[in-house]
Amino acid sequence: MDLNTAWFLLIGVLLTGYAVLDGFDLGVGVLHLFARDEYQRRIHLAAIGPVWDGNEVWLLTAGGAMFAAFPVVYATVFSGFYLAFMLLLFALIFRAVSLEFRGQVDSPAWRRFWDWAFGLGSLVPAILFGVAVGNVLRGLPIEADGSLDVSFVALLNPYSLLIGVLTLVMFVMHGAAFLAARTEGDLQQQMSRWTTGAWVVFVVLYLAATSATFFAAPHLLDGVPANPACWLLLVLLLGSMVYLPINVRAGRFVRAFLASCVTIASLVGLMGLSLYPRMVPSSIDPANSLTIYNASSTPRTLTVMLVIALVGMPLVIAYTAYVYAVFMGKVVLTQEGY
Repeated sequence: MDLNTAWFLLIGVLLTGYAVLDGFDLGVGVLHLFARDEYQRRIHLAAIGPVWDGNEVWLLTAGGAMFAAFPVVYATVFSGFYLAFMLLLFALIFRAVSLEFRGQVDSPAWRRFWDWAFGLGSLVPAILFGVAVGNVLRGLPIEADGSLDVSFVALLNPYSLLIGVLTLVMFVMHGAAFLAARTEGDLQQQMSRWTTGAWVVFVVLYLAATSATFFAAPHLLDGVPANPACWLLLVLLLGSMVYLPINVRAGRFVRAFLASCVTIASLVGLMGLSLYPRMVPSSIDPANSLTIYNASSTPRTLTVMLVIALVGMPLVIAYTAYVYAVFMGKVVLTQEGY
């Protein structure tokens, strides 16, 4: 394994960590739009309150790692997706503000406004993340000089929108499984039904997206049958997809949530392996594609940054595990809480 591949894997780990961790609280935010009463809304907020900001750090770290290791990819993608990323950041900021502002004024209208801000601030990023991934998988019109000129409307093509909706449903399934594991009584049963329903839609959309990939992004299938890692991830994906509803029906909601985590992680892994060694395929000419070699920093930069990452990543993982261990268990509302 060379330095470029090591950094490709490291960024993949960071993006997978973000999808698994922030995925469930984005899903909880979408479910917040359908909460029946104030009690359920407070439960939603209290369930993710201690961890949501830490979950978003994984996205910031992935962006920083991309800037350090593959600056050409960072510059090209961020410039091409500028309007979409600004909308994404606006939604994430509004979502974060809503969590802190909602309980500051004792007014139903005030809380209702911030409830909608929280819900929409979770729904929009869930779709936009998927749309961004769909465009990268499909390929972007990258010129020979590495420039990218694409409009926001062009990003909303059918294939990318399908991936966006798939991502939204996947996060809703993930968030519902998380809430089912953290709650009791009627709310737990409600989240159990949401998990099962979202799972059914997710399976249908996954099959549709896989079929569409044969036509919209056939380059992703090059070399996949000969790669044993792809088959391993496919087995994990299908196994976890089957295991999830079995545990929901049996009332083993923690296991169902863990199965959802494996589903997301294996799906992200499959997408990464299908791209490798490309990072952003070119829809104009495959020779224009940005790869881990023609878009990377110097070997010296990759080496220094890798040493820093190998020291810092275990600390981040240990701290994340500690926070989740501290706040493990059922959600209990207090007067001082959300």
